[in-house]
Amino acid sequence: MFDTDEMLTTEVDNITISAARELVEENAAHQFVWGYYFCIENNSDKKISLLGKNWHITDDKGNSYSDDSAGFKGEIPDLEPGEIFEFSSTAPLNSANAVFYGSCKIKAANDEIKDIRIPTFEMSVGNAAVVLN
Repeated sequence: MFDTDEMLTTEVDNITISAARELVEENAAHQFVWGYYFCIENNSDKKISLLGKNWHITDDKGNSYSDDSAGFKGEIPDLEPGEIFEFSSTAPLNSANAVFYGSCKIKAANDEIKDIRIPTFEMSVGNAAVVLN
């Protein structure tokens, strides 16, 4: 479903987060359903836990949507070194242009909790994914 050629990536402390988006549906009432995908890779030498996320979407009409919740669809995954976790969902919007940004809350082996920024990307009809750092 997602075009891996347009995958955006960030890496912090040997934890890599890749993101992609795709327009799933557009209708005559100017409603848009965007799909988004994240792959979190533990490239460190210690186990990590994915505690949750703090994601935001802001559209060009000034509307803002947030997901600041524990876990991922009811899971709090543990990743051993070399393991990955994939997550996808959808976001229905009433605008053709929006920006997706935020972070993942991760607990390292030493119980240190970090907010690791996810790649920021546009959800824009007719445009490729663009990193907005």
